[in-house]
Amino acid sequence: MNLTEDPDPVGGIEVTTAHGRTVVRLQGEVDAALRAEASTSMAQALASTAPIVVDATDVTFIDSSGLAFVLQLHLAAGEGDQRLTLRDPHRQVLEKLDMLGMAGEFEVEPVPERAIA
Repeated sequence: MNLTEDPDPVGGIEVTTAHGRTVVRLQGEVDAALRAEASTSMAQALASTAPIVVDATDVTFIDSSGLAFVLQLHLAAGEGDQRLTLRDPHRQVLEKLDMLGMAGEFEVEPVPERAIA
């Protein structure tokens, strides 16, 4: 292990199903460190014909690798006639998609209202 590497991941990608949709949850720092996880997650998400929701609520940072994952998932879902939406994307995600001229390509849904304690 390289001494400069952080042994605890600071980001992640999780694929689950909920309410007839495949949910791809992005968390923390979505960057090149998640490359292997991104490949596995993409295969899981595309294994079904269910609509895909990319939940970006908990993204704190996204770099070009993370954006490439979202864009590739969007393109692959479109090829398979799967609907893909972004759930409550962090401002940083939308700004970077906008810089690429891709922000308008995504349907965005707000985060579901949370129960008030």
